[in-house]
Amino acid sequence: MPRDPIFGHVPGFPPGSLFADRDDLAASGVHRARRAGIVGRAAEGAESIVLSGGYVDDEDRGDVILYTGAGGRDPRTGRQVRDQILTRTNLALATSARLALPVRVVRGTSPDVRDPPEAGYRYDGLWRVTDYWQEAGEDGYRVWRFRLEAESSQRESVAPDLTRS
Repeated sequence: MPRDPIFGHVPGFPPGSLFADRDDLAASGVHRARRAGIVGRAAEGAESIVLSGGYVDDEDRGDVILYTGAGGRDPRTGRQVRDQILTRTNLALATSARLALPVRVVRGTSPDVRDPPEAGYRYDGLWRVTDYWQEAGEDGYRVWRFRLEAESSQRESVAPDLTRS
């Protein structure tokens, strides 16, 4: 039976928590799906996403992520083979944008992920979906893109230290 969604931190797992694999991550409740990159329901919003290099159109810029929605990929090659539609978990991310709900972000060890954990997965805190749109992706099919921004309380300063000579 599905449980009620948790929007926000999962008790006992602060940002920076590490997980050996997707089973450990799912058992914690931080990201309940063992395979899917998005956990959520269209009418309620998205609870969490995993950024692990699964889609060629993802862009991890540190405190801003351009995340590609779900669907339309060939399961063998991982390449986009048809357009994505705004239903199910893609619509859950859009609902999170509309309702200003926080989304938990988890980063995996992919080389496409900025500052990845050394192994497994790391919970990187709460983010907001600030925009979403559909566009042609790298493989030529239309994909849904979601702009996520780290909550300001979690952002690390990226300004250079000008006090050093």
